[in-house]
Amino acid sequence: MQSNASEAGELYSKKLAEFVEKKLKSERTASIWTSTLQRTILTASPIVGFPKIQWRALEEINAGVCDGMTYEEIKKNMPEEYESRKKDKLRYRYPRGESYLDVIQRLEPVLIELERQRAPVVIISHQAVLRALYAYFADRPLQEIPHIEVPLHTIIEIQMGVTGVQEKRYKLMD
Repeated sequence: MQSNASEAGELYSKKLAEFVEKKLKSERTASIWTSTLQRTILTASPIVGFPKIQWRALEEINAGVCDGMTYEEIKKNMPEEYESRKKDKLRYRYPRGESYLDVIQRLEPVLIELERQRAPVVIISHQAVLRALYAYFADRPLQEIPHIEVPLHTIIEIQMGVTGVQEKRYKLMD
């Protein structure tokens, strides 16, 4: 795999491929959905035997002028932006970027398509997006979305059942 992925990222993508191929071997109609960003496409690349669909709507929250900056750099160089975000992470919109509410809105077509699926869908995406999708299916309040923990290298399996949502978590790496 030629990549810009870290060693951990490459290891994770291999473990993810093994997990998905084993878990969904009898589900040949399953599909893999990624964002159009290279890191999700690279993460999905070792997975074989399933169609892969790229969605621009699954891209990470657009940090606008803060893109590529750490929170520490934002705190130091743009203290008023840092404080505004801290006060209301849900509604805070990065300058020339997006808010969580914008991300939720752009996910609407993805959610409609997910609701129509009868076969499993594996979504490889980014933290803000995964928080919003998780909140939708787990029926969590809007205010909680920016604070939902989405652990790295962990698969969150959600199944819709008659009694509501069943959830299982699989930690693929420490």
